[in-house]
Amino acid sequence: MITRRHFAGAGLATAGLFAGAAPAAAQTLKLTMAGGSVGGAWSAIGNAIGETIRREAPGAAFSYEPGRDAANVQLVATGRVQLGIAHTQMALRALKGEAPFERAFPNVRALALIDPQAALQFVVRAASAVQSLEQVKRERIPLKLAVNLRGTMMAIATEEAFKAAGVTFQEIEAFGGRVHFVDYNTALDMLKAGQVDMSVNMLAFPSGQLANATRDLPVRMVGLDKPVIERMTKDVGTQPIDIPGASYPFQPATVHTVTGTVALLAATELPDAQAEAIVAAMLKHFDYLKAAHATMARMTPKDLPVTAPVALHPGAIKAYRAAGIPT
Repeated sequence: MITRRHFAGAGLATAGLFAGAAPAAAQTLKLTMAGGSVGGAWSAIGNAIGETIRREAPGAAFSYEPGRDAANVQLVATGRVQLGIAHTQMALRALKGEAPFERAFPNVRALALIDPQAALQFVVRAASAVQSLEQVKRERIPLKLAVNLRGTMMAIATEEAFKAAGVTFQEIEAFGGRVHFVDYNTALDMLKAGQVDMSVNMLAFPSGQLANATRDLPVRMVGLDKPVIERMTKDVGTQPIDIPGASYPFQPATVHTVTGTVALLAATELPDAQAEAIVAAMLKHFDYLKAAHATMARMTPKDLPVTAPVALHPGAIKAYRAAGIPT
């Protein structure tokens, strides 16, 4: 559940964000952003975005709230918060009205890309017989699997990958296996303790979290076959990606998988001038954003408008074009 906090502060004058711009009608901007858990990447990036706004308008009303992928999208779409962080593939499901959403939310738009790489990584204990997802169905393997929490794109993408390979979570449990919906730290602990055979998450590579957790644990990485990747691209909106060999000590060969992306979202109801102001502040202080987290350190300003499969907000488009960045 996301709790709402109300912060007092001075309003944000949109015109003040554009140095040298002609005076414009001031539009007070009070923002609440729904992101990820405190201490995580989304929290660091979200608060850094808030700071870029404060740097342009000291005292601006900005608050950050911990949240979760699907909930963040719905909060934005229904106007309960102005900004949200989520996987673009989750936002696509909201646009289509696909699970976990009960109806379509066609008003979801993107302001900026904030994570260009969230690769789906399947790690199994070295003693496991599993060499491919298709094998689980073919040999009716009682796989014990740890995915992320329900309602996250990580859990949905994992389930969709198995479905694309011909096996559902229900079938895995019918084979005698078990699917655990837990946070990633718990999943890695379960893998180390031998409580699960496989752990899956969407994250950048190489992941220090994964490398550290498996330092003394014999594991392998399982890739996706081409038909599964193609089905995921069509149905989920992910893109093919290769994890180069030796990205991890336990992964000598290249592994084929899919990747998602993460974006800052808003609704079409957010006034264009406010969306433009937010993006303009991010662009002006992009060096600060890069220093805030390693995820953004890999990016350039030209990467920010690359938010497919989610369309950009018209105000964001205006900001990028004003900065000479193609959209």
